[in-house]
Amino acid sequence: MGSERRERMRALGARLRGLRTEAGLTGAVLAQRAGVGQPTVSKVETGRMVPSLDVLDRLSHALRLDESTAREVRDLLAAVAAAADSDVSADGATPVAGTAVDEEVRSARLVRSFQCVVLPAVLQSAEYARHVFESAPNSRPEALGRAVAARVERQSVLYEPGRESVFVLTEAVLRTWPGTPALMLAQFDRLLAVESLSTVRLGVIPWRRPVPVLPRHGFTLCDRRAVVVETFAGERVSVDSGEVTAYEETFSRFERAAVFGDEVRKLLLQVMEEFRDLGDIITP
Repeated sequence: MGSERRERMRALGARLRGLRTEAGLTGAVLAQRAGVGQPTVSKVETGRMVPSLDVLDRLSHALRLDESTAREVRDLLAAVAAAADSDVSADGATPVAGTAVDEEVRSARLVRSFQCVVLPAVLQSAEYARHVFESAPNSRPEALGRAVAARVERQSVLYEPGRESVFVLTEAVLRTWPGTPALMLAQFDRLLAVESLSTVRLGVIPWRRPVPVLPRHGFTLCDRRAVVVETFAGERVSVDSGEVTAYEETFSRFERAAVFGDEVRKLLLQVMEEFRDLGDIITP
């Protein structure tokens, strides 16, 4: 990373850390008030992560900054973006698309995710996740291992009491596969295991049912405070209440069209058997 951008990231982090100290807050308390993960606060304050404008505004609100100080930290963020080498992360590797949703999910108690092509992040096996990160624009091999490891580690939220996760997929997600049939068979084993958890509801909209809304992209609702909208080029986090409400209503429509429980397990096993047949066909 260019030294100019690194210094500006450190300056932003140091200023936020100073404001937090002045407010008498710990990093954990600030993270809770802002609705972000504690690792996010730590990485921003140490200059290892550039926050999105949404995250910065949430931190500013949690710190109860006056208008002048809030404008100051936004200007510091703008200076980071304007610095040279802005496409490189703090450890010298290109940031990997797909990490914003991981951070937001980690701090949420209620997660609702709809996907029409790719499996939700917290349901992905390590090998599936590797293919997802490899296909991201500007991905670099040296960042992939860390990104995959971090994603798998954050999947522990599925097993934590007091959390609820609802996933709705189109059947196309189950049939859009990277790698090999063997990779997908392992992935289906994980889906079946997760579906049995008391903290998880997994639904699929079968091809035999029409979708209530033509899906254009995947999205993840984190509590009722934020939505992560996923596109080919990256992710956008919104905390706009109107937009969050609109996505909540859309998710509800997809959820009503999906099958759950025994029906979804039957569908998973059916598609899994088709992958076994496919593996027999393409195996030399």
